[in-house]
Amino acid sequence: MQRKAYVTGTAALLVALLAGCTSGATDSGTTDDANPGEAGSATAVAQPGRYRTLPEPCGAVGHDTLDSLLPGIQQITDPEQREAAYAGDATLTYDTDRKVGCRWKVESADATDHLLVDFERVVSYDNAVSDDSQAQTIFATKEAAADLPEPSASTTATPSDSSSASTAPSPSSSSSASSASSASSSSSSPSSPSLTPSATSSSSAAALQPRVLSGLGDEAFLDDALNSSGSTAQQRTVTVVFRTSNVIVTVEYAEQPATVGVVPDSQKMQDRARKLAARLADSLNG
Repeated sequence: MQRKAYVTGTAALLVALLAGCTSGATDSGTTDDANPGEAGSATAVAQPGRYRTLPEPCGAVGHDTLDSLLPGIQQITDPEQREAAYAGDATLTYDTDRKVGCRWKVESADATDHLLVDFERVVSYDNAVSDDSQAQTIFATKEAAADLPEPSASTTATPSDSSSASTAPSPSSSSSASSASSASSSSSSPSSPSLTPSATSSSSAAALQPRVLSGLGDEAFLDDALNSSGSTAQQRTVTVVFRTSNVIVTVEYAEQPATVGVVPDSQKMQDRARKLAARLADSLNG
């Protein structure tokens, strides 16, 4: 009889334990279902950039543009060598969907010209940071590395106003003033107000300094550096960098004259580099 009572008590204990486990599982399920919104919701993922691929860099620059930036191409008489010069050389890359570039180098009787076009597609691996935001950060780093000078106020030359500042002649001196005016006009005519050469050159220099550019992509800047290597001719390098969405484009244009003492024209090189950058921006925008 004692053994029978023991077995019965053990069975009761097992039933109680099983009932507790079943109740716990049921409670757990009820807890999960009580907050379906929290369980099913996810953190918002930042938007991907506009561009998923990059253009073929060596084919991104037309022959007419290359003729302008690299005048030595037209001096190449051999057809095969000329086509090779137009083709350029692709830069080393490990992922053509992320970074591609092309280089050209052409010698002429007057100078050696270099051109680099580089495309970088930025991808953010942080779900909280969009591709555009990541590209903006990288662009800012490039701009900071360029160490652009602080923008200066435009230089405005004021014409000499000594004649207007002088008081009008009194009636008693009108005749003498008239005689003096006639004598002056007979010898030389008064010059019209104009910018002095020093003011003009100063204004031009300010306009050509490295600076932030407007109207090119989402943001852009231009750098202009003149380097001299010992006794060789000075080489000027103009760099234009712009960002469109998650793609950063770099145009690097350099020229080294064949003659020592000759300085490459800054305005001409900047105009050529900016025109190429604008064409590349248009091609990206389709």
